[in-house]
Amino acid sequence: LEPEVTQGPYYVNGELVRSDVREDQEGVDLYADVQIIDVNTCEPGLYVDFWHCNATGVYSGIVASGNGDSSDATNVDKTFLRGLTPTDEDGVASYTSIFPGHYTSRATHIHLIGTYNGTPLGGNNTYSGGYASHVGQLFFDQDLISEVEATAPYSTNTQELTTNADDSILSEEAAEDFDPFFEYVLLGDTVSDGVLAWISVGVDMTEAQTITAAGTLTADGG
Repeated sequence: LEPEVTQGPYYVNGELVRSDVREDQEGVDLYADVQIIDVNTCEPGLYVDFWHCNATGVYSGIVASGNGDSSDATNVDKTFLRGLTPTDEDGVASYTSIFPGHYTSRATHIHLIGTYNGTPLGGNNTYSGGYASHVGQLFFDQDLISEVEATAPYSTNTQELTTNADDSILSEEAAEDFDPFFEYVLLGDTVSDGVLAWISVGVDMTEAQTITAAGTLTADGG
């Protein structure tokens, strides 16, 4: 059972239902499979909301101090590296992104929220209603992070890199007898060829978590 932890910064309501969230972002391709299993029934059946920063530590959909250029008002309308993906019959949510970068005071990570009993809206490719049954964060092996950070554009990130050993949220998750790290393989001779990563997460779908959004994506933007 993955512990419930802070949702972290910059969750946005109304994210798009899609499996490829890269858009125009440069970086190491990441193909991730996250298996979500209800610990009460051992059955799948929910949508998983993923979001993370880009290679230089910036989140889309938000204009805020500490999130890239806070004078760039256009970032509020951007949607890169965010998406909502349904689980399949095996409880696996598969998505394609880039390996996340880092920002000050946090180790490299991906945010996720498991949403249950909502309704997909085909007209605008979003999802409505339901309740958040799980809030968590997922992490990567430090050696893999180091390999990625040595490549462009990650190497241009001037924010201080926090290691896994110094991340308080990671320590909180790991202390609950849960392994929050993706397993992975490289898809070629070097990390630049891409990374395939996977993890299984047990959640209690009878729980309802309180979520605070930093923004909302509408038909007119953020």
